[in-house]
Amino acid sequence: MEITSFTFHSPEDYYNISSPWFQELDNGFNKKRKKEDDSRGGGGNGFFDEEELKKRGYGDILASLLLLEEEAKQEEAQWITESQQEKAFLESNHKRKVEAMNEYYNQLQQHYSEVDHLDSLSTAKRSRKSASALAATVATTSGNDNVNMGNETSKGTDQQRRLWVKDRSKDWWDRCNHQDFPEEEFRKAFRMSKSTFSLICQELEPVVMKKNTMLRDAIPVRQRVAVCIWRLATGEPLRLVSKRFGLGISTCHKLILEVCSAIKTVLMPKFLQWPDEKKMKENKEEFKSISGIPNVGGSLYTTHVPIIAPKVSVAAYFNRRHTQRNQKTSYSITVQGVVDQKGIFTDVCIGWPGSMPDDQVLEKSALFQRANKGDLKDVWIVGNSGYPLMDWVLVPYTNQNLTWAQHGFNEKICEIQNVAKEAFARLKGRWSCLQKRTEVKLQELPMVLGACCVLHNICEMNKEEMDPELQFDLFDDEMIPENNLRSANAVHARDNIAHNLLHHGLGGTCFL
Repeated sequence: MEITSFTFHSPEDYYNISSPWFQELDNGFNKKRKKEDDSRGGGGNGFFDEEELKKRGYGDILASLLLLEEEAKQEEAQWITESQQEKAFLESNHKRKVEAMNEYYNQLQQHYSEVDHLDSLSTAKRSRKSASALAATVATTSGNDNVNMGNETSKGTDQQRRLWVKDRSKDWWDRCNHQDFPEEEFRKAFRMSKSTFSLICQELEPVVMKKNTMLRDAIPVRQRVAVCIWRLATGEPLRLVSKRFGLGISTCHKLILEVCSAIKTVLMPKFLQWPDEKKMKENKEEFKSISGIPNVGGSLYTTHVPIIAPKVSVAAYFNRRHTQRNQKTSYSITVQGVVDQKGIFTDVCIGWPGSMPDDQVLEKSALFQRANKGDLKDVWIVGNSGYPLMDWVLVPYTNQNLTWAQHGFNEKICEIQNVAKEAFARLKGRWSCLQKRTEVKLQELPMVLGACCVLHNICEMNKEEMDPELQFDLFDDEMIPENNLRSANAVHARDNIAHNLLHHGLGGTCFL
């Protein structure tokens, strides 16, 4: 094997483009390119043929332009086709909608025509009925006994009544009002016996009774009174009273106010009045037999009835003591009453705001005015420590470190006070509407509370026993007035009474 010599170049020779090595490489490459051109039949001019490149570029450009133009024409033709299809669809849809609207309009016109025709027929029919009813009324008034006309009149009246009166179930009241209804169940429902209920209805009938009309029959007196007494006894909401008696809610509310007003007008002067001289003498003897204290004509007490917060003078009706005790905001009005030894009210004062203490309520009452006129001469009205000691008001000792005589006196005063407290407890237990806030307006509430007091007296006078389940725990705060001693003569008289009780052996023994 023959080994030829090979020339070694330095690094600078590789970077020099004019070096013999690069020239040789370039000559060899050009020769090869020339042979390829010759084989193609062309006379190339070496490494680059500029004219050939230009021709090829122009051809490519023209081909691209022709292709783009063809694509644009195709897209335009497709868009025109789609637009025509969409236009045809919208026109057909619009045509269908117009046809549907025309058809609906025609049907609506036909319906209105039928309604107008029916209205004209019904108007003519009502006119004929009104004329028939008027003719029947005239015929009845003149004494014409035409049977056919009477039947037509009753038929027309029944139809009119169906338009004015809603059919409601009265089964519960019909059972209660039946003569075979058990006495105990009736007493439990209305807090009184059937005889006492009938007495009240008989007394109120001239005021409460209404006449029948051509449009409807009047509500009977017994049902009117029953709605009121049931509402006062149970305190049920008006919607429940309405369902029970088969009457409207507004009708029940109206009946309650009407009957309460009738009780105040008719029954209060008969069953709740200040005793005359003969009756007062009997009361003094009864109270003396209970306590040993002479000249006691009645027991005084004040209670509170909860109400809904009024829209005006809210602070005046705010009951701070009940709010603090119950931890709940309370508003109330006061009911002050004087009772005899049987627990029957002889005087009431209703409606003063719950923020007023007992002594201020007393000063606003008619009882205070009667005493100032001298009508309570030689009469003691016994109250608790919330009232001041006056010439006619006898109250217990409130100072500390009481003597034996004062202890005994306070015990006897407490016995008399218990008569009033028990009477108020029966009042609230029998008439549950007094135990919670009612739906009656503030200006109408005194009338309702007065009716409860009158009904209480009627029950007590007729010795109506009270169900033990209805017992109510009475609790009212007593606040000692700032000026609790307003008469020096009364102080001296109270001391004499306490002394006589002790020395006659009538004083209490709880302190021993």
